[in-house]
Amino acid sequence: MEDARIHLEQILGKIRRSMEALDESIAQGEREVEGMHEYYWENYTEMDQYGYENFDNQQALLGQVNANQAMLVRRSRLKKMLDSPYFGRVDFCFDGDDDPETFYIGIGSFSEKKGGIPLIYDWRAPVSSLFYDYDQGEASYEAPGGTMRGEITSKWQYKISGGRLVYAFESDTKIDDEVLRRELGTGGDVKLKNIIRTIQKEQNAIIRNTKDRIMVIQGVAGSGKTSVALHRIAYLLYHDRENLKSSNILILSPNTVFSDYISHILPELGEENIREMSFDLFAYRELNQVVHDCEDRYDEIERKLQRERTGAKEKAEAARKQSPDFITELREFVLLEEDRLMRFTDFKYKNFQKTAKEIMEMFYYRFPDVPLLSRMQAVMDYFVDEYETLVNKDFDEEDLEKIRERFFRMYRTTDLYVLYSSFLEEYGYTPLPRVKYEKRYLAYEDVYPMLCLKYLLYTHSGQHKQIRHLVIDEMQDYSYLQYLILEQLFSCRMTILGDKAQTMDTEQADVMKFLPKIFGKQIRRIEMNKSYRNTMEIARYACRISQAENMELFERHGKEVEEREFPGMEEALGELLKKYRENPEDHYETSAVLVTTEAEAKAAYAWLKERMEEAAEDFSGEQEKARKMPLTYIDKNSSRFRKGLTVTTFYLAKGLEFDQVFAVMDRKMSGRPLHRQAEYICATRAMHELHMYRYGSQGN
Repeated sequence: MEDARIHLEQILGKIRRSMEALDESIAQGEREVEGMHEYYWENYTEMDQYGYENFDNQQALLGQVNANQAMLVRRSRLKKMLDSPYFGRVDFCFDGDDDPETFYIGIGSFSEKKGGIPLIYDWRAPVSSLFYDYDQGEASYEAPGGTMRGEITSKWQYKISGGRLVYAFESDTKIDDEVLRRELGTGGDVKLKNIIRTIQKEQNAIIRNTKDRIMVIQGVAGSGKTSVALHRIAYLLYHDRENLKSSNILILSPNTVFSDYISHILPELGEENIREMSFDLFAYRELNQVVHDCEDRYDEIERKLQRERTGAKEKAEAARKQSPDFITELREFVLLEEDRLMRFTDFKYKNFQKTAKEIMEMFYYRFPDVPLLSRMQAVMDYFVDEYETLVNKDFDEEDLEKIRERFFRMYRTTDLYVLYSSFLEEYGYTPLPRVKYEKRYLAYEDVYPMLCLKYLLYTHSGQHKQIRHLVIDEMQDYSYLQYLILEQLFSCRMTILGDKAQTMDTEQADVMKFLPKIFGKQIRRIEMNKSYRNTMEIARYACRISQAENMELFERHGKEVEEREFPGMEEALGELLKKYRENPEDHYETSAVLVTTEAEAKAAYAWLKERMEEAAEDFSGEQEKARKMPLTYIDKNSSRFRKGLTVTTFYLAKGLEFDQVFAVMDRKMSGRPLHRQAEYICATRAMHELHMYRYGSQGN
């Protein structure tokens, strides 16, 4: 241990000296930028008339600004490394050598001089695979110069925090369960746990997979699938720098709170500016010229919970609208509209004209592959180009708009809302209400069917061509239709992950039954059945709810799950608040009150806020300081995940984890759809402590 501490101090000293040198270079760079600005303003009137000197000065200025920015980024990374510069070490003896070389592994690489031999190797570097993939004995790794073979003579693991060595030990394998227990057993971090230090061989194989175009990770709750997927993205970015940038990656995440929750994982690994959005938000933006508003996924869940829609026909329609048969009907409708939608007329502009027959032939035979509602634009462009060539004069914008109006009058309608409603009526579904734009509102089950119809009728914008890797989280909540749209929008590599037990439908959904039909056979499926998040007591409880048979439990013990029943919600919240305030020595950074519906969440938050404000004046001393954490309410519009006590619904908590969870469930909801999923999701959010509180009388 003493040798390890001495080496750590030496490395930290070298990092500090590198930061000091960077500070000096950054200051010098800023002085040079300031000098360039002064020179420009003092001399720009005397620069050559062709602007060559001006251009050269601008390029020099841009180069210096970029150099300064690169130094600031490197300094930021070195500052992070001061906290924990490395977490592993491999002693590797190359074939033909007598003595082993030592490689330290960390979240980033570090060398004293640019181009020098690294003192610490990035966990994504080829040599770092020795640390994850091999035990002591024969090993190899792929280097730029070819395969390097040899023997691992020893491997070490380190826990360094705040620049101090917490523990160090020699290990045959990369990680044993005792280390992982220690990592997970401490109070939970507000952000998703960085698992680099505890990556297992199976996880490492997923992270370093560069061959498979589409990787599907099916993992049980708490298996680390999201973290593994993000580490895979970081690895791919590192190894394909020439072709893959952060801006080329898009993460489809369920909500903005979850996006905030995972936002610090990739920056911690040295990658910035990964784009995140929800697929629903994308769909609403695509349809905002057609309808005034759309129901979202969470409103639909609330409807299911409240049993507001009980009709068998409505349920059957909603299910069918996401099916392959429905897509077939939509395509058939579009083919029929080829003739029905059109009414061709003669077109004349000054002395130049086209007959209805000429326009019709052009429409059907010159541009047959252009989608129906984009085809008249192609016909018009052809006409405009022909006219401008003949008269050698361009149209102005006002004339072009008038011409466009006349051409597009040959469609009986271009209103997507009207066309979709006509389709529904023609094929035996309930049509949309005939209302003006301001009152147009789409139920959730109609959002993606209408979006699909739009893509059948209009040319794609191609706005996502720059995306080269797509990450889809919570894959079990996407329908056949949604995946079909995603396949049309993105032709890139994909990482798709989820847990079928956490579906937001009344029955578990295994999307692998239809994904190969959409994406082809180029799918690699990985199952992660070992749950690391929960204690054994919590995990076993969750397994009983979901009736899961394939979940492997990680042996980390904690408190037994507490189950209590109360007459009403206020009594349950009162006990919860008492429990939350007691035992400050067991203080957790994150606790949650999880309920079923939005109305319950609002009521619980209001009650807790009032009681906590009343009691705030009585809080004093260090013992109560730990319990004066903020109270936060998360709804579908929230964007931040905070420490303290969080109140929200089970469906908005999906994907998050908390040290301590209080599930407060109305017993009358027990017969409703999603009840089992609600209890399972609540249970699996808890890392260390779970309280299941039920109130009221049993529902029918």
